[in-house]
Order: sequence, then C-alpha cells, then structure tokens
Amino acid sequence: MKPRSSRAGVELAGDGGIVVRVHAPAAEGAANRECVETLAGALGVSKSAVTIVRGARSRGKRVAVAHLTAAEVRDRLQRARDKS
Repeated sequence: MKPRSSRAGVELAGDGGIVVRVHAPAAEGAANRECVETLAGALGVSKSAVTIVRGARSRGKRVAVAHLTAAEVRDRLQRARDKS
C-alpha cells in the first residue's frame, strides 16, 4: 500500500503482488479503510468482503477477499487493467 498518493488505484506489481495507492495518510486507520474501499471497488465486491488479515500497521499487507481465490483476484484486476 502507498499512502498519500496523488492518485488512488490498484495495479499489479511485477513480482505478482498488488499495489494499492490511497490518498489518505497512514494515521488512525484512514489509509487502511481507503485501501479496503479501493480494493473492493476494483474487484467489484462489497467492502465487507475485503479484510486485512496481516500487516494492518505496515505498508505490506495480506488481505482476504471473501469467495475469491488469489488467482481470481489477479484475474479480475488484470481484466480491469486491460479495459482501461
């Protein structure tokens, strides 16, 4: 996650990870909330389907998306990127 970015969005990283850029600062959980919202929007799922499992206090996070596998998440993000 990259807090205080000039533009919010989700992109696939070269190492197979996902980079979530958010406007919010990493204070009082604001960046985490925006991270969940941004990721949910990019994947087309509800905010309640996205949970930060590990790394809530660091830039590197592990998230779970209800009813989606890691491969399905990457596939949805790839298709969203290809559309734009």
